[in-house]
Amino acid sequence: MTTKEQYAILHPALNELQWRMYLGTEAARIGYGGISIVARASGADRKTIRKGMREITPAFSKARVRQAGGGRKKSTQKDATLVADLESLLEPKGDPMSLVRWTTQSLATLVRALTEKKHTIKKSALAGILAVLGFSLKANKKNIEGVSHPDRDRQFQFIKKSCELFERKGSPIISVDCKKKELIGNFKNQGRAWQPKGKNTIVNVYDFKSLSEGRACPYGVYDIIRNTGFVNVGVDHDTAAFAVESIRRWWRRIGQALYPGKTELLITSDGGGSNGVKNRLWKKELQAFADETGLAVTVAHLPPATSKWNKIEHRLFSYISINWKGKPLVSLETIIELLSHTTTTQGLTVVALVDQNSYPLGVKVTDTEMEKLHLIRNEFHGDWNYTINPRTG
Repeated sequence: MTTKEQYAILHPALNELQWRMYLGTEAARIGYGGISIVARASGADRKTIRKGMREITPAFSKARVRQAGGGRKKSTQKDATLVADLESLLEPKGDPMSLVRWTTQSLATLVRALTEKKHTIKKSALAGILAVLGFSLKANKKNIEGVSHPDRDRQFQFIKKSCELFERKGSPIISVDCKKKELIGNFKNQGRAWQPKGKNTIVNVYDFKSLSEGRACPYGVYDIIRNTGFVNVGVDHDTAAFAVESIRRWWRRIGQALYPGKTELLITSDGGGSNGVKNRLWKKELQAFADETGLAVTVAHLPPATSKWNKIEHRLFSYISINWKGKPLVSLETIIELLSHTTTTQGLTVVALVDQNSYPLGVKVTDTEMEKLHLIRNEFHGDWNYTINPRTG
C-alpha cells in the first residue's frame, strides 16, 4: 500500500480535527520538509497541516528544546535606562490620564536621539516598545472651535422656535454660508474616485495660485423646508454684498416660485465672515434686498464657536465635497456641473450659477446709513437676532 492510498483510506474515517492532527503528526515525524511531503501525498492544504501541528503541540511541549530563560534578551532587560530615556524624549501630549498617548517624532528620529544617549536599538524593536508603553501614531482631529458662550443653548432654543413658527406659516427658512474657496485648474482635489484599472488622473505637482485660472468662491443657500440647495459661484471676494447677492439670486431663481405671496424670510447663519454679526455691509445689503422684494428679513445667528452646526454644512456642503472628491476642478464649467449633479437619497437637489460680478473689499457703511435701516432687534440677544423690514415710500 502506498502512502497516498493510506491517506485516501484514513481521510473518510476521520473527522476534521482528527484528520488535521494526523497530518500534523506525520509532518512532525518526518521533520524538515515534512509539511511539503505530507501535502503532496495527502492532497491537503499546507495551512491545514500547519494548523494540525499547532494542535498537537501540547503533546510535545513537555520536552523542552532550550533551558528556562534561554533565548535573546529583550532590549529593556539588557538596558535598564532605555525606557526612562525614551519616556523623556516622547513628551506625551494631550490628556495625561488617557490610555492612549501619542508622539510626533518618527522612529528614525527617536533611534538617533537614543543613540546619542548611548543606547543601541533598532527601529523594529523600538516600535514594539512603544506599543507596549501605550503609544500609537495619531493624526490631528478637528473638534475645538472656541470657548462656548453661556447663552449658547438658549440661542439654539430660540432658533428652533423661530424655525417652527416660520414653518407653521409656510414661510421660507434658509441656512447660508460660504464654502471654502477652491483654486480653478488641474490641481489635486482631496479624496479618491473609481477609475478603470491602469488609468490615473494626472494633476499639477504644485497648487500655486499663479498656476491657476482663478479662484472659485461658492456661497450656498440651503432651503431647510424643501431640502434644496443653491450655490452662487463667485470669482471675486467673499463680501457681504456677494453674500446678499447670492440670497437675491436664490429668491429670484427658486424662492419666489416656491413661496408665492409670502412676506417674510428667516435666515440662519454663523456669526462671522461676510454674513457676520458685526458686519454693517451685511445689514445694509439685506435692507436693499428687503426693499426690492417686500420681504421682512429675519436673521438668527448661531452662537460663537458653533459654525459647524449650521445646517448647510452637513446637509449641503458635505454632499458637495463627497460628489467632487478626487476630481480636479479644472474650470468654472466643471465646478457648476459637479455642483448641479449633487443629490442624495433624501431628495436633495442643487442649482448652481456663475457670478462674474466684482465685489470690492473695504466698503464702509457710515453711522448715518445705519440709522436709516428699518432694523428691529429682538429682546433676546439683539446682536444675534434681528428683523429688517422693507422701507416704504
